[in-house]
This record gives sequence, C-alpha cells and structure tokens, in this order.
Amino acid sequence: MEKEITLHQAKMNLLQVMDSIQTVDEVQAIRAVLANYYAQKVNEEMDRLWENGTINKQTIEEWGNEHMRTPYRYAK
Repeated sequence: MEKEITLHQAKMNLLQVMDSIQTVDEVQAIRAVLANYYAQKVNEEMDRLWENGTINKQTIEEWGNEHMRTPYRYAK
C-alpha cells in the first residue's frame, strides 16, 4: 500500500524540483506541464457542470456577451 503524501511533503518535492532547474527551457517546460494539468482540471469541471445541467449552450452564449470591464470612475 502506497503511503499518502502530505501537503507539506508535496511542497517540499516541488521545491526540490525547482532547485534542480538549470535553464530557461526547463522553466518553460515545467510551466507547460503545470498549465496543461490545470487546463485538464478546468475541462473536467466544465464537463461535470455540463453533464449535471449547471451550464448549457445558452449559459456559454451569455458568458460570451457579458460585459465585465471595470468602469472608469475618474474618466473625463
């Protein structure tokens, strides 16, 4: 049976990986891995929300038309 890793141990493992980085290319590769991981998580959550009916095509179309800019309070 595999031992469960604690959050502290996981953070320490990541720091060890970061300590071994030697080049900018390695930094970019690690960033890409992390970005892909979180993009996959977002996709999984969106699929879950779609399947349980929380969001649908209309919801996504509304998001596309939503105005979310911050108003300029001091504009003349």
